Amino acid sequence: MTGSSPGQESNSQHEYTKRPSAPSSAPAIPFNIIDAPSQRLYASLLYASLMLWRLYDYFSLYSDNVDDVFWLFSKWVGIDTAFLYGLSALRIPWLQWSSSTFTTLFIAHGVLNWLLMFRISVPVLAWLGATTKIFYDRELAVSERTVKPASILQNSSLILGKQIIHILPEGSAIINPEQDPFCIGSAKQSATLPIQINQTMPIQIDLLRVDLDTNEHEIITISAKEVKKMKKQADREYSTKDLTSPRTLLYAVKRTGLYRLQRVIDESRLEVLRRPAEAIVVRCPIGSIKPVFRHKCKGELSNFEIQVDATPPVKIRYSKIVNLDDQGHSVLSIHPESPASILTSQLGSMASVTQAHNLDVAWARTQSIKIPLNESLGVSGEWLYVIDEVYDAFNNVANYSALQNQDPGPQRTSKAQLAQHFSVHERPRLAFQGCDAQNAMKVEKGKPRSLPIQLSFNGQSKFKDGRYTLLYSFKPQDDTVPDQKHAETAGIKEATVKDMQRGVEVREPGVYTLLSVSSDYCEGEILEPSSCSLTIPPEPDLSISYETIPDKCAGNSIGLLVGLDMLGTPPFRVYYTTKQKGVGVTPQVVDVDRLHTQLELRPSHAGHYTYEFSRLSDAVYRDPHSLAHKSLVLEQDVKPPASAHIIDADLRRKACMGEPTTLTVQLSGEPPFKLDYELVHNDKRMRHTIEDIYDSPYYLTTDPLSGGGEYVLALTSLTDKSGCKTALAEEVKIEVNMQRPRASFGVVNSKRSTAALEGKRISLPLRLQGESPWVVYYRRLEDLNGAIPPILLRHNNDYIDVSNEGTYQITHVNDASCPGTVDSSANQFTVHWIPRPALSIPQGPLVVLEGEMYIKKDVCQGDEDATDISFTGTAPFNFEYEQRLKPIQGSPSVSHKKVNSGLHQDSIKMETSEAGLYKYKFSKLGDMSYNHDHRRFQPLIIQQRVHPRPSASFIEPGKTYKYCQQDERGGELVPVTLTGQPPFHLELEIRRHAISKPEIMTIPHIETNRYSLHISQHHLALGTHSVIIRKVQDSRGCQRRMDRNAPHVQVSVAELPSISPLEEQKDYCVGDRISYTLAGAPPFNVFYHFEGRERKAKVPNTDFRRIAEKPGEFVITAVSDQRSSDTCKARIELAKTIHEMPSVRVSKGRVSTVEIHEGGLAEILFEFGGTPPFHFAYTRSTTPSKGKKSEILETKNEISHEYSKTIRASEEGVYEVVSIRDRYCAFSTQKAQGKGGQKLLTHR
Repeated sequence: MTGSSPGQESNSQHEYTKRPSAPSSAPAIPFNIIDAPSQRLYASLLYASLMLWRLYDYFSLYSDNVDDVFWLFSKWVGIDTAFLYGLSALRIPWLQWSSSTFTTLFIAHGVLNWLLMFRISVPVLAWLGATTKIFYDRELAVSERTVKPASILQNSSLILGKQIIHILPEGSAIINPEQDPFCIGSAKQSATLPIQINQTMPIQIDLLRVDLDTNEHEIITISAKEVKKMKKQADREYSTKDLTSPRTLLYAVKRTGLYRLQRVIDESRLEVLRRPAEAIVVRCPIGSIKPVFRHKCKGELSNFEIQVDATPPVKIRYSKIVNLDDQGHSVLSIHPESPASILTSQLGSMASVTQAHNLDVAWARTQSIKIPLNESLGVSGEWLYVIDEVYDAFNNVANYSALQNQDPGPQRTSKAQLAQHFSVHERPRLAFQGCDAQNAMKVEKGKPRSLPIQLSFNGQSKFKDGRYTLLYSFKPQDDTVPDQKHAETAGIKEATVKDMQRGVEVREPGVYTLLSVSSDYCEGEILEPSSCSLTIPPEPDLSISYETIPDKCAGNSIGLLVGLDMLGTPPFRVYYTTKQKGVGVTPQVVDVDRLHTQLELRPSHAGHYTYEFSRLSDAVYRDPHSLAHKSLVLEQDVKPPASAHIIDADLRRKACMGEPTTLTVQLSGEPPFKLDYELVHNDKRMRHTIEDIYDSPYYLTTDPLSGGGEYVLALTSLTDKSGCKTALAEEVKIEVNMQRPRASFGVVNSKRSTAALEGKRISLPLRLQGESPWVVYYRRLEDLNGAIPPILLRHNNDYIDVSNEGTYQITHVNDASCPGTVDSSANQFTVHWIPRPALSIPQGPLVVLEGEMYIKKDVCQGDEDATDISFTGTAPFNFEYEQRLKPIQGSPSVSHKKVNSGLHQDSIKMETSEAGLYKYKFSKLGDMSYNHDHRRFQPLIIQQRVHPRPSASFIEPGKTYKYCQQDERGGELVPVTLTGQPPFHLELEIRRHAISKPEIMTIPHIETNRYSLHISQHHLALGTHSVIIRKVQDSRGCQRRMDRNAPHVQVSVAELPSISPLEEQKDYCVGDRISYTLAGAPPFNVFYHFEGRERKAKVPNTDFRRIAEKPGEFVITAVSDQRSSDTCKARIELAKTIHEMPSVRVSKGRVSTVEIHEGGLAEILFEFGGTPPFHFAYTRSTTPSKGKKSEILETKNEISHEYSKTIRASEEGVYEVVSIRDRYCAFSTQKAQGKGGQKLLTHR
């Protein structure tokens, strides 16, 4: 206990003396009682005792069959915990640990207790064997002695030497360093390509040009003179002292194509480093407008095309000016019909950037694209569409804004091609003014008169359209029928009018009806009133009657009551003279506003009076007509009359054609009365007498008024009970409509139909004839049961406001006083909604509609697929769809996509990268006219199932199945599991070891997912075979090519007794293992000849393997097994040739360093040993710097048919051989070549 050395005591004492400064770290047992080494010894003895006790409990588990192992485990965990905590509390020097160390010890003891108490076996012997093999690895060689394989395989003397090349800094060149776009067009005859050079002065530059149209390649050589000129121009941009900055040479080209630097030669006749870059020169984008007829009518569509010649996709920016008011700019983005194919071509071209001969530049070719542009020209005036800019796929821009104020050059797109001008004309509207069916126009007989036509427009007309063509019908007055419908005798006439204020001159009386009007460019519209009656009234005439006026008291005559009966058009002016005997003649004039009146002639003086009526004029014939031929001379003779007058005689009466009218007559006198009256119409006078009238007032009802126009009812006389007849001068005018009230629909853009946005309120034009107001009854034909209330209208050209689509029909009409008729040829007006955008999926063999879902044909995972979609509406369209995936395994996923389409046909790419059920739900759709409306849009769903590719695998991969060569029915079955939809088609590859060409075995119609495979004998031979699954296909048509490195099984074919080489090769290399398989009953004896000696090897199992230690001939002569003897052995002769390993020396096997200039060459000498030809691989790596490993830059393969080869190199780096192979053998220093880095070549 006290036997520590003096040194130890000194150290302990030293430790003890330091403790007062740190009382917390002082040992629990002071060193003056037990020194530190003794404390460590006692702790170690205690730990060893506990370990022996633990092992005792462990072995007792096997002898006593103790079942309560958990209690033992818990006990030892507690003991270890107490020991470790107690040891930590004693604070013994060298046995004090940190918390992490303590935790590690605690866990280690817990794991030990778990392994021991629960009797968990640990392969300790296997671990020891593996560990021993690391330090002691020996194999039997062909000389039957044990050798170390590493000493043979890892022979570093086979590859010796390396060469290091240092390159002095040199220049470089790159074309188009900024990757700018270039184009050539009519206004730009050439493109200037920048070539940037750094630290070099080229004397020759070769450019590779790939033609965009033909894909042909050509080399363009820039001579030294041209390079010098470009260099001189580039130097002007820099100071004369700046010699190091890169210079940019500008080279002009006049042809399109893809340009690359093919070669750059500097002053030292060496090639300059070329950085990978390229310049693409395409045709500049050109935009033009295909001109169309410039004159349009208001409401028509623009209907013209913009043509773009450019590399798609393209973008067009155009402006629109209406009546000098700039409407802003619009942008159209146009993609080609098959964008996926163009993108694929472009990606394919870029992928082959290093292989010029494979370049495909078809994607950069110019394409001609036509874009239709349809807009409604809703405002009259000057419209101008102008192309401002056109962009192509490379962002080349054709800016035409600056050309609008310039004259186009001979090769430049003209202004007429860049702009489309429209003169939008108002549609003329024509109606009669001051003349209609109720107000006829009266003219003198024999004098022409212009029809009062009024020309108007819906808006403000911007143009004077020159002449107008007027189509009207004429109906002579005698042929007019009551309802004013024109009979077949109505004539159609056409007139060309330059000045509508002068109108159309006519002479004949009748009804003139406007049918149509058109200007030089537009069809017009006829408004109401569209009919005008022209009448020629008779010349004024006068007939007179007279009566004396007696004195009531004396009965003497006191005057004359003259009845004036006139024919003509009131008002009249009657010229007469009064002659008093002995006094003279006095001219008199009386104005009469009716056809009959009474003139009371009561002279103020007695005498004999003579009255002569000489002249007469009316409202039409204003020049007085002479009445001398009628000798209208009267003398006074008057009698007193009874009286009668019409109530409200001054009011203008209206009546309906074909119906009677009733007047109220107030009578005075003694009944019964006898009333005489006249009804005058169209120069016809009809006299009527009514007798036995007892009531007053009396309601006078006329006969039906069959003709239209003005009627005059005049009371001529009244006789009372006394028999005295009194002349009357009462009359009333009755206006009878020339035609019945009439209703019809007007036209919009020369049609009785219109189209508008859905839900918008539409005003349907009406054409009404008759007297305001009108009550119009109409209905919508699509409403079978619903009724529309009548509408009250006050204007001839009024409107009906509707908000529903359909065909509207006028049923009947009433004006202010009469029922009317409806024009059957114009009683309907159709309202169409501009169709909302709709999306449809064309059906066919690949897409069918099942219920409300489109089912697309199933595809296999990874196959390319797309679905066509069709649009109706107004392009461009925008839509959104949701892609939902329900995978076979895993959680569902959802993605949302937005797409814009400028065409009515498009397609979407179907996702097939993952197997499962895909649903594509089109949720939103809009177009140029409508935004998305979720209430009107019915989502479409496309469903497609993506099947996983089938797979096949062996249930027990790596297992060897045994077959006998001569037993066709024997052999083990190889279980195979398949996934997918049966039946399956399976293709197997049976590869015999060392045979390069495999056997292919196909198995069709496998109906289950588990298959027991039996291999036919004609696919097998003696030896071991590798069976690999090559391809599997299921009933869905999906197939999968299996990975050649996938797990496989082996089939061993044996015959007793026999020996077969595992490899068919005859030649081996030193270090290779020559392996054979033995068939029979082990153990075996193998007899062979090597190095001129007969040798015998005992083989305990069926594997016979020896490592080739030395070169020579290795020949197996016989083999025997347990059931045979050495005298009865199978005589064979299996010869193998062992070749020495090839070797190579670089730079005589030394490390040499060579420095060259950029573009210079250094020679590397390779010397070989072995059998030609020699194939070797060498690497170029970076020069290793301090603390860093070198990095391999490139690896090259070379071949030499001689024992030496010289290679020239111009790039900097460390050159060394990494692998060498001759006719038979190969050796590599790279780990990827396998163990030992050497192999035998079988493909020589």
